Amino acid sequence: MNFFRGVIGGQAAGAQPSGAETIQKLCDRVASSTLLEDRRDAVRALKSLSKKYRLEVGTQAMHHLIHILQTDSSDSEIIGYALDTLFNVISNDDEEEQDESEEENSQKQADDLGAQFTDIFIKEPENVTLILTLLEEFDFHVRWPGVKLLTALLKSQCTQVQAIVLVSPMGVSRLMDLLADSREVIRNDGLLLLQQLTKGNAAIQKIVAFENAFERLLDIITEEGTSDGGIVVEDCLLLLLNLLKNNSSNQNFFKEGSYIQRMKSWFEVGDDNSGWSAQKVTNLHLMLQLVRVMVSPVNSPGATSSCQKSMYQCGLLQQLCTILMATGVPADILTETINTVSEVIRGSQVNQDYFASVNAPSNPPRPAIVVLLMSMVNERQPFVLRCAVLYCFQCFLYKNQKGQAEIVATLLPSTIDANSISAGQLLCGGLFSPDSLSNWCAAVALAHALQDNPTQKEQLLRVQLATSLGNPPVSLLQQCTNILSQGDKIERRGSKVQTRVGLLMLLCTWISNCPIAVTHFLHNQDNVPFLTAQISENLGEDERLVQGLCALLLGICIYYNDNSLENCTKEKLKQLIDRRIGKENFVEKLGFINKHELYSRAAQKPQPSFSSPEQMLFDHEFTRLVKELEGVITKAVHKSSEEEKKEEEVKKTLEQHDSIVTQYKELIREQDAQINELKEKVSSMTAQNEQMQSTITQQLAQIQQHKDQYNILKLKLGKDTQQSGGTAEGAQVNGLQLEELEELRRQNAQLQTQLTEKDSLIASLRLESAQSADSTTAVSENAELLKELDMMRGQIQAQSAEISQLRAERQDLLRKVETAVQGGMSTAGGAGDAAKTSELEGRLSAQEAEKLKAEVKGLTESRTGLEQQLASANSTVAILQTEKAKLQKEVTESKKEQDELLVLLADQDQKIQALKEKLKELGELVEDEDDLDSRDQFDDDDEDEDEDGEEDEPNP
Repeated sequence: MNFFRGVIGGQAAGAQPSGAETIQKLCDRVASSTLLEDRRDAVRALKSLSKKYRLEVGTQAMHHLIHILQTDSSDSEIIGYALDTLFNVISNDDEEEQDESEEENSQKQADDLGAQFTDIFIKEPENVTLILTLLEEFDFHVRWPGVKLLTALLKSQCTQVQAIVLVSPMGVSRLMDLLADSREVIRNDGLLLLQQLTKGNAAIQKIVAFENAFERLLDIITEEGTSDGGIVVEDCLLLLLNLLKNNSSNQNFFKEGSYIQRMKSWFEVGDDNSGWSAQKVTNLHLMLQLVRVMVSPVNSPGATSSCQKSMYQCGLLQQLCTILMATGVPADILTETINTVSEVIRGSQVNQDYFASVNAPSNPPRPAIVVLLMSMVNERQPFVLRCAVLYCFQCFLYKNQKGQAEIVATLLPSTIDANSISAGQLLCGGLFSPDSLSNWCAAVALAHALQDNPTQKEQLLRVQLATSLGNPPVSLLQQCTNILSQGDKIERRGSKVQTRVGLLMLLCTWISNCPIAVTHFLHNQDNVPFLTAQISENLGEDERLVQGLCALLLGICIYYNDNSLENCTKEKLKQLIDRRIGKENFVEKLGFINKHELYSRAAQKPQPSFSSPEQMLFDHEFTRLVKELEGVITKAVHKSSEEEKKEEEVKKTLEQHDSIVTQYKELIREQDAQINELKEKVSSMTAQNEQMQSTITQQLAQIQQHKDQYNILKLKLGKDTQQSGGTAEGAQVNGLQLEELEELRRQNAQLQTQLTEKDSLIASLRLESAQSADSTTAVSENAELLKELDMMRGQIQAQSAEISQLRAERQDLLRKVETAVQGGMSTAGGAGDAAKTSELEGRLSAQEAEKLKAEVKGLTESRTGLEQQLASANSTVAILQTEKAKLQKEVTESKKEQDELLVLLADQDQKIQALKEKLKELGELVEDEDDLDSRDQFDDDDEDEDEDGEEDEPNP
C-alpha cells in the first residue's frame, strides 16, 4: 500500500504521467503484489479510470481482471471492483454526452469497441462460466455487478453468449434464481438479463419456461399492481412475450398450466377511466399483445382453438368486450383491444356467437357490431381504429356461415327495420359514400360476408336499392357496376382508384363459384363492353391494377359460365377477348395483380396493416382468391371448344372412375366391418372359452371336495357298521344313514347329468368355433380353440371316470352296510330271548353261569358304547346334511351358468350342421353327438355290470 502511494506521489512531484502509463503501472501492481489489500486498491483505481480510459484499461487490464476473478474469489470486495471494471469496458450504455455533430460517429465507435472487448472476453468460454459461478454468491457487491456484466455481454454478442450459457451446467437455473432475490435492484436487473438471454433462442426459452418462470413472473406482476404497476411490470411482460412468441411448446405449457385464467385480472380496469398514466397504457398494451400471441393466426389451428376456448370459459373474452364498450379508454388501447378481440373470436363459433350477443351501453342498446361498423364508415375516426374495426368484422365472419347469413339478412327487404340501424344499412351507406376509404372498407367487409358461401351470394342478388324518387329500384349488383362505369367516366385521375378496386374485389368474390350470379352480371349488356374497354386501353401506372381486376372479373365470367345466356356463352366471350384484347394481352393484364407491390404485403397476414389510407388496396382473403383463379382462368381462355369438350368428357370419365372407386371403397368398408364383426365373435368365443375353463376348474374343485367328503363318510360309516350289530336302534340309525346315502346318490346322479350336458355344450362350442372360420386367419385361430376344447373334453372324461369309480365304491359300501344291519338284527333277536337264557343258566354249572353273566355284561357295555358311537354318527350326519345343502346351492348356480351359456349358443344351432360338413370336407375328424351319447351309455353299462358282479365281502 505504501509502495503504491509512493509511486503515485513520486509521479505527482515530477512530470504528470499519461493515462496509459498509470494504467500500466496499476496492472503491474495487480499482477505482482502479494498483499490482497494492494491488489484491491489497484483494481479500485482501474475501476475509476475505466470510463475515461476505456480502451487502455480494456487492452491492458482485462486478462489481469479475469485472473483476479479466478484467484481472489474469496474476497467479495475485489471481485466486485473487477466486475465493475469489466462492465465499464464492455458496456456501451454509459458513454459521455457528445455534441450532436459527433454523436453518431462516437456511438458507432463505442459499439465497435464494446463488441471487440466482448469478443476478447468470450473467446474463452470459461470466462462466461466463471461469471455464472460468481452469480451464486449472495453478496450484493458480487451478484449485482455480475448481473450487469453478463447483460452487457448479451447486448453486445447475444448469439455467442447464449450458446455458452446453454451448454454451461446449471447456467440457466442460476440466472432464474435472480428472480427470487429479495433485493429489488438485483431482481429487476435479472429481468433485464433474462430478456436479453431469451431473445430469439427457442431452446433457452423452453428451459426458462420449465424453470417455473411463468409462475414467478405472474406473481411479480400481481405484487407490483398489474396494469397500474411500474416499469417492473413492463419488464415482466416483455420477458413473457419473449418466452411465448413463436414458441408453440411454451404456449402449450402456459395454457396447460392454467395461466390464461390468471390473465383475466389484468383487464379489470374499473369504471373510472379518466386518468390513464403513460406507464399504465404501456402495460395494458403489452398485456393485450400477450393475449394475441396465444391466439395468433400464425399458430397451429388446434393450439389457437384451445386457447380461444379457455379464454371464453375463464371470462377473459367477456372482460375484453367490457373494455371495448367502455368510455374514456385511450384510442391506442381501444384499437389494440379491438384487434385482440378479433383474434380471440376468429374461427371460434362459440366466441363469435358471444360477440354477436354483446350490446353497447347505449339507449337504446345497440349490438357491438353495429357500433363498430359506425366507426369504420365514419371518416372522422382515426385511420388505425377503422382498420382495427374492419379486421374485427372480418374475424367475426371467418368460417362463420351463421354470422354471414345474419349480416346478409339485414339487407333483404323482408328483414329491414326502418326504426333501427342495421349492419347491412351501414355497409351499403359506406359502399356509396363519397369517402373512398369508406367505400373500400365497406366493399371488403361485404365480400367477407360472401366468402366461401354460395347460398349468401344468391341471397344477396335479391337486394334492391332505391336510387331516387320516381325511378325504379335497382339491384345491388347493378348499382356496383353503375358506380364503376360512372366513376370511370367522371374521374380517372386516381382519387377514385381505391373505390374502384374495392368494388371490383367485391364483384369478383361475389360471382366466383356462383353461376347464377355470373348470369345476373352478364344479363346487363353494358358490363362486358365496359370490362373489355377497360382491359384493352393503354392507361397509366395507377390504372394497371384496375385493368388486372377487370381481367380477373371477365375471366371469372368465363370460367363459371353455365352457358344459360346465348349471347354470353363461354365460347363467345373467349372469341370477344381474342378479337378485342388478344389472349396474350389479356393474360398479361391479369398478371398485373400479383405484381403489385402491395399485393405481397396483404398476402402475408390476415390483419390489415397499412401506414396510410392510400395503401389500402388489397385484402388478405382476396389474395387467396387470386391465387386460386389465376391459373384456371388462364387455361380456360386458351382452350378451344374442342379441348373443352374433351376436357368435359375426361371429367365425366373421371367422375365415373370416382364413382367406381367410391363403390369399391364402400365394398371395402363393408368387408372391413364384416372382418371386425368376425374378430369380435372370435374374441367373444375366446372369452366364453376362458369362462368355461374357469367354470370347469371350479367344478373340479367341487368334485374333489365331494370326493373328500365321501371318503370321510365312508370311513365313519364303516366304523359305525362294525360296532352297530347288537341293537335294534343301530339298525334304525343305519336305515337313516342309508337314506342319506341314497340322497347323495341322487345328487351324484344329478352331477353326472350336468356333466353330460356340459359335454354336449362343449361339442356345440366346438362346432360353433369352426363356423367362425371364414378366413385363413380365422381357421387357424379356431383350430387352436378346437385343440383347447379337446383338452377340456379329455378333462371332463377323466372326471366322469372318477365319478364312476366313486359310484362303484358307493355301491360297495351300501352292500356292506346292508349286510352289517342284517347281522346286527339277528344278534339282537338272539340276545332278547330272556327265557332261553334263564333255562340255560339252570342247566349249566355255576362256573359256566358266571362266565355267561360276564359275557352278557360285556355285551351290555359294548351296546352302551355303540349307542354313544351312533349319537356321534348322528351329529356327523347333521354336518353332512349342512354340507349337502351347500353343495346343492353350488350345483344350482353351476346349472344356472350352464343354462345361460346354452341360451347364448341357442341361436347358432342352425349353423352347426353346415359347419360340421365343411370340417368333414377339410378332413377334420368330427364325432356326432349320438356317437358320444352311445359311448357314454356303453361306459355306464360297463360300470353297472362291474358293480353287480362284485361279491359281497364277509361281515367282520
